[in-house]
Amino acid sequence: MKRPRKRESSVAVIDIGSNSVRLVVYENLSRSLIPVFNEKALCGLGREVQSTGLLAPDAVARALTSLRRFRALCRIQKVGRVYVIATAACRDATNGPEFIAKAERICGVPIDILSGPREAKLSALGVISGIHDPDGIVGDLGGGSLELIDVRRDRVRNGVTLPLGSLALQDSSHRSLKRAENIVRDTISGVDLLKQGRGRTFYAVGGTWRALARIHIVQSGYPLKVMHGYSIPAPDALDFAQRLRRLAAANRLADIEVVSDARRPLLTYAALVLEYVIRVVRPKTIVFSTFGVREGLFYEMLSRDQRAEDGLICAAQNLNRLLSRSARHAEELIAWTDRLVRVVHLRETVEDRRLRHAACLLSDVGWRVHPDHRGEETLSLITNGNFGSISHQGRAFVALAVFYRYAGLSVQNEPPETIRDLLPPAMDERARLLGAAFRVAHLISAARPGVLPATHFRTRGRKLMLVFEHQMVDLVADRVGSRFKQLARLVGRSGSIVRR
Repeated sequence: MKRPRKRESSVAVIDIGSNSVRLVVYENLSRSLIPVFNEKALCGLGREVQSTGLLAPDAVARALTSLRRFRALCRIQKVGRVYVIATAACRDATNGPEFIAKAERICGVPIDILSGPREAKLSALGVISGIHDPDGIVGDLGGGSLELIDVRRDRVRNGVTLPLGSLALQDSSHRSLKRAENIVRDTISGVDLLKQGRGRTFYAVGGTWRALARIHIVQSGYPLKVMHGYSIPAPDALDFAQRLRRLAAANRLADIEVVSDARRPLLTYAALVLEYVIRVVRPKTIVFSTFGVREGLFYEMLSRDQRAEDGLICAAQNLNRLLSRSARHAEELIAWTDRLVRVVHLRETVEDRRLRHAACLLSDVGWRVHPDHRGEETLSLITNGNFGSISHQGRAFVALAVFYRYAGLSVQNEPPETIRDLLPPAMDERARLLGAAFRVAHLISAARPGVLPATHFRTRGRKLMLVFEHQMVDLVADRVGSRFKQLARLVGRSGSIVRR
């Protein structure tokens, strides 16, 4: 008798930042990190470092209290390994070593005080882990510093760190927006690295920039509430940053309710930095990433083979194992749709293929939901899923393919226009085609493995045939035939069932 496989140990990171102290616990160390607990405390350690050189006593007290809670939370969750990192405020403050010594006694593990270049590298690795094939400049805006680094796919170049964190800028400018603007302009204009980002993507990392994304999502009526992967054309982002600054000048930031009271005063400085970054870099697009230093820390620990895995496919495989009736059936569905694509000569890019494979893995995740609501529930689950390595357009495609699988293709069950509008018409048609294929495959197999490999696609002229091997012919029924004919029509063919 085989022993049950031992579950991998959970890991956690405590991130002692200049503005917040955060604990994130992940299910295990893997290519697709699954957070099981996430809590932050806005302590403001870097609030006075620029002007006094010191961590403020009240901020230190709040941070140490938070660390005691976080250590207790790790203990009751039986976390296997805890890592603690600290950034700009702790490395720059004169009393930083004293604070770190106290923090280490509480946490019970050494604290890694990241240098500026090291912090920039981990931010870039975080973006690599959460954005598929990134190409541009990563900018991680914290409370104490701004890290900038060039990234192309999985390659990272040397980065720079600037004293332009939101708290640091507020402190060094003595809360004068005019003085802050002069500091930002003079500092950013001399950074040669930024000029390498022209026409590429600027990846905005950090809590205050995420707050800007949240405001833009709400004000624009955008249908997805997911910050990760949210993109704005650079000219629109520049207009938005300038508009936010005007609100600050008119003392109207209090009207912005989607951002916490503690974060709101820093929005102006974050918008100011973003505005000047866009002016100097002149990127094509701004993409917001929720993956940063913490994710980069664990990505760096993976083997080379693990890092080479596709983050989206790994996340979809995790959800498949967790929520589907049969994980193996989804893998067989991938092979089944591969054969369909080859037989009907459907043109696919590499990105089309990976999205199709992800949709196959997620095609049965709604089976426990009431039949009347499976379409809408899976649409919400996938479009708002907590995973990376997929664009918002990709989320919409995968979600719609699974929606059509559950809701059907009739005009009475159309998905929300707001989601369909995220896709060009040809991509929506491809999602409908894939949903129709899922409807055939799941009807044939009842989502059980071993069935789909015994069915084959053939063509004769403009006719598409689905051939059942002898042992599976009893699965043939009128309903199967009608669904297959619907699938065949979507690829411009007539359809028929063949019994071998």
